[in-house]
Amino acid sequence: MEVSKKENIVIEGKHNKPIVADIIFKDDGKPKPVVIFCHGYKGFKDWGAWDKMGEQIASEGFFFVKFNFSHNGTNPENLTEFMDIEAFGDNNYVIELDDLQKVIDWILLPSFNFSKQIKPDNINLIGHSRGGGIVVLKAAEDKRITKLITLASVSDFSSRFPEGKNLEKWEKKGVRYIKNTRTGQQLPHHYQFYKNFKENKERLNIKKAAKKLEIPHLIAHGSSDTSVSIGEAGNLFEWSPAPKLLLVENADHVFGIEHPWEKDELTKEFKHVIKKSLDFLKTDSKTLWDEYGESDDD
Repeated sequence: MEVSKKENIVIEGKHNKPIVADIIFKDDGKPKPVVIFCHGYKGFKDWGAWDKMGEQIASEGFFFVKFNFSHNGTNPENLTEFMDIEAFGDNNYVIELDDLQKVIDWILLPSFNFSKQIKPDNINLIGHSRGGGIVVLKAAEDKRITKLITLASVSDFSSRFPEGKNLEKWEKKGVRYIKNTRTGQQLPHHYQFYKNFKENKERLNIKKAAKKLEIPHLIAHGSSDTSVSIGEAGNLFEWSPAPKLLLVENADHVFGIEHPWEKDELTKEFKHVIKKSLDFLKTDSKTLWDEYGESDDD
């Protein structure tokens, strides 16, 4: 059976900007485990081969959801370009956590149009890069999450901010710019990003969150990732109580995928990640916990 797709569904966000989501599923009327995917920094739901990943996961009997964070710089009219750079500048980690919360709540509403197609007690999260940090935090604070997959994930947000003179300069100017290498655009970060992080430092501590997890966690990382060091996968592996580590030989930060991705075939590295993710999603949580969880005498 072919998968069905409903694209660009607009969900009202908590922070005055819409969240735009896609759902991919087999329209067979059977309740399915839910898989929610979170993109990374300077990312979006339609980047590269995320759609192909969604189709593959959905074709194996999952209800796949991917969405744009409300302040990622895109808007409903321009889904793959950063036209709303003010929103990009106003983004922060708390907004992204709220967006993800909103998506989870939306799926679980009794009025959700596809409620017959989902298993509300089986919600799984996948996050790439910065989105990996977000899903770790959310999985630790939301008991409705069943399993967690992080792809090339960061393990710490605080180390990503400037320090010393650069931080002072940012505070003084109120804005600093980051170049988007793909488009050449100068994208702003308003100082509120750092301020909001400091005010919510405890909640945004990925190490603390990872240690609190009570669910299995698959950690996939490429050995040639130059954007996020492989050591960050090691950190997550060390902290998570039931981690499974998937190191992908010679893979970069996006497992060989680029945007736009116009080929039918995926890279062998990305295929491997999807296959291992599916194996993990299909395995019973208790079995995974027994295999990878910390025993009492640890």
